[in-house]
Amino acid sequence: MAFPAAEPTPVTSDVVPGTASQVSDGLKTPPPEPETHVRRRSLVILSFWLIVICLGLPIWWKTTTIYRANLPIDTMLQWADGKACRPVFPLQITIRADSLQAAEAQNLVRLTQHALDDLNDFSGHHLRLRFAPNDAAPGTEGGDAVDDALTIHLTPGETTSAALDPHTTVLEITYPPNAMPSPNSASSPLATYIAKELRSTFEEERATISYLLSTSSMSADVSPQSVTPDIAENLAKRTTRSLRYAGTYHLTFSLFTEGALPSTWDIEAAVAEYMQPMLDVLSPIHNFTIDTQVQLYATPGAQSQVLHKHDLASFINAAEWPLSPSIGGAPTVNFVIYVGNQTISLDSGAETSQSWMIPQWGTVYLLRLPGQTAHVASEALREPMLTFGGHLLSLLGTPQSGSLPLRLSTLSRVRSADLLLRASSTLGSLARLSLALPSISIPRSVADGVSKTIDHLEQACANLGGQTGLLHARIAEEEAERAFFEKSMVGQLYFPDEHKIAVYLPLLGPVGVPLLMGLINELKRWNKKRKDRAQAAAAKKAQ
Repeated sequence: MAFPAAEPTPVTSDVVPGTASQVSDGLKTPPPEPETHVRRRSLVILSFWLIVICLGLPIWWKTTTIYRANLPIDTMLQWADGKACRPVFPLQITIRADSLQAAEAQNLVRLTQHALDDLNDFSGHHLRLRFAPNDAAPGTEGGDAVDDALTIHLTPGETTSAALDPHTTVLEITYPPNAMPSPNSASSPLATYIAKELRSTFEEERATISYLLSTSSMSADVSPQSVTPDIAENLAKRTTRSLRYAGTYHLTFSLFTEGALPSTWDIEAAVAEYMQPMLDVLSPIHNFTIDTQVQLYATPGAQSQVLHKHDLASFINAAEWPLSPSIGGAPTVNFVIYVGNQTISLDSGAETSQSWMIPQWGTVYLLRLPGQTAHVASEALREPMLTFGGHLLSLLGTPQSGSLPLRLSTLSRVRSADLLLRASSTLGSLARLSLALPSISIPRSVADGVSKTIDHLEQACANLGGQTGLLHARIAEEEAERAFFEKSMVGQLYFPDEHKIAVYLPLLGPVGVPLLMGLINELKRWNKKRKDRAQAAAAKKAQ
């Protein structure tokens, strides 16, 4: 049976007239946003950005900016390069000749000065001669006090000879009566002899200062031939052996014994009798503090009776020999007396010694005493104390030639040059550090220290050769070191930029992303609106 074909069922549409395009696209667009809402959203975004730019960024910049005090970089580099100071050591030499007329003495001084100038090949070390009249007081010139590096006493004799007083800064020179130059002579054998003696007397000082300047940036006036290789090697060894300069040193005298005896010693009397006179002479250059100790049952690292060079390094066992630490921050010089039967074998093998000096540390003296000696008297400590005194001079960098007062005056001038060079070098290092690390903090105290350093350097440069120059050079070196090692500044050296990113990113990320995305969307909407207006204007113009 056939069924009739079904008629198509009419399809009814529920689409609202005018919305056919929405059906064809399959999407429903939201109703247009009111203009007031759009304007309000733009104002909110703009207000947030205004707060960030006008208030947040200035506060952040002010609170996180690293303070950098103004430093005289150019002046600091000039000191470091040796352009701000030409180190010259003028040494005043006084000539006294009681048996000569004033005119004869003046003529001899003039000829001797010419001979000195001809022999001098180092302009940084200049000897200036002056004649002291017979009625003038020592150390004065025209009523003004002067610092004499050396005094020459001219006395008539049978031959020409010279001798330096071992206890003063006086050079005794004798001359025959016929050695006096005539008023019209251009040269004189006696003047040449005096000039050579003066040059020989100050040869070590001249070589030391020349070596210091040649190894620094202030070497414009120092020729390479001023210091021979042998002298330079000896001076380098002395520099390595000596202690770094300090205004105060702490001296520790220790008595170590391998048993229970001796247990007491007259160290105070021995120091007062044998060491204190030399310390008093050194007082214009260094101050000293002293302490003593006794350590029983001290076992050295080497047990052999004859100690060789390879044994000396292990003789002191730091675990068994507790030495007193530095007091007040001053460098410590250790003087150790060990009571035992050991001796030190010298290079020859046939000779022995009882002491040796440890560079930049101190001295160990091996003292032999009769058995069962319970008390060490002051007389038994004479040789150790004298040995300690000589080694102390070496550890301080004292020259080896000349009388003790002359050696100490030379030490004062050498230390002045050393401190001047070190302070200038520290200023240069600080200037280069501030230029290399723009983000490093420079506190106001550093700028004040640099200013004080430069002031004292200028005064030290103007007064080189005397105690005033040493004083200002010492203060300049201390201020420069304090400024360079400022704690708040050194800490910035270990805070790289990666740490800053790690700190700021977790804080600014959650806040910055919404602000940035809102600004981008608002810019896109504004750009689309501008394009729509432009198209509408173009269509209207086309109609």
